[in-house]
Amino acid sequence: MTTLWIALGGALGSVARFWLAALAEPISRSLPLGTIAINVSGSLLIGLFGTLTLHNGRFPASESVRLFVMVGFCGGFTTFSSFSLQTLELLRAGAWTRALVNMAASLLLCLAAVAAGHALAAQINGGARHYAEIETEEETF
Repeated sequence: MTTLWIALGGALGSVARFWLAALAEPISRSLPLGTIAINVSGSLLIGLFGTLTLHNGRFPASESVRLFVMVGFCGGFTTFSSFSLQTLELLRAGAWTRALVNMAASLLLCLAAVAAGHALAAQINGGARHYAEIETEEETF
């Protein structure tokens, strides 16, 4: 049953990614801004949700719900493979500066977003320090 929940979350995340990328297409001519926005918002979501739903968090959730959102939805929603392909295309086109901006923006903004999501959730929870229930779960994500 867990696998089905993850698959459903992945399907919903993939559809959400498609629609957000389509909405961002008009402004993504020289840099894949849609992909950056998807990866940043997915990073914020996983940091926020992962911390808020800990067993001692403000909104504890079952492991199935956490897997649905964090592995399924976020896994289907975020687009690291798209980021990699788009960066390679920029490099192959000789657009080194835009490729470097894409890499730096994606890496730095996503790390900042996951940290911001975690920090916000930790404040709501009253000081949680982790986003996963057990150490091996953190290694999975």
